[in-house]
Amino acid sequence: MIRVLIADDQQMVRQGFTVLLNTQPDIEVVGQAVNGIEAVGQVGEIVPDVVLMDIRMPELGGIEATARITAVHPEVKVLVLTTFDLDEYVYEALRAGASGFLLKDASAEQLAEAVRVVAAGDALLAPGVTRRLIAEFSRLDPRPRTPLRRRVGDLTERETEVLSLIAQGLSNAEIAVRLVVAEQTVKTHVGRILVKLGLRDRTQAAVFAYESGLVRPSGY
Repeated sequence: MIRVLIADDQQMVRQGFTVLLNTQPDIEVVGQAVNGIEAVGQVGEIVPDVVLMDIRMPELGGIEATARITAVHPEVKVLVLTTFDLDEYVYEALRAGASGFLLKDASAEQLAEAVRVVAAGDALLAPGVTRRLIAEFSRLDPRPRTPLRRRVGDLTERETEVLSLIAQGLSNAEIAVRLVVAEQTVKTHVGRILVKLGLRDRTQAAVFAYESGLVRPSGY
């Protein structure tokens, strides 16, 4: 059973998502929070598997709440909720440790599947919208960060290649086809990349790839 905490200052959103998720046989909503402070507190008490985190909340916003939660409970996955698919705050939330994001108008099926994806340890990156968001807002500060670029040097040539493909939004299966290797081989490379760079998941790897300058947004 995947245990979920919903953090949103709108009661209708909390109740609506609770009803939708509780109809799933493998998902249970175990708590609700009206702001970031409550979210951080409840995570400490009930340690859910996934937090659905709104970005704009009173007292403590979703970005800072995400950073606090992932710093203390790295095993808890945060899925950011947003109204817009190009919300500048979402990029900051990904940098703070979120595993991906979801639009609030997502269908019940999309919501449930998103929860399952991040609970399984994967990042909600494959949908092109996340890739577009990372590319779009990495343009705000297009200069590669030298310390990050140096860390890329810790990777093998093949690992560097895999990292660049992750940043382009390719799944393990797609990377395997592109490189003509077994999917399990790709999974091994991904695991080593995360360990060497000290990253949480694929979304963090994609952010790193853009910020280090390894991958450039299209057109730049």
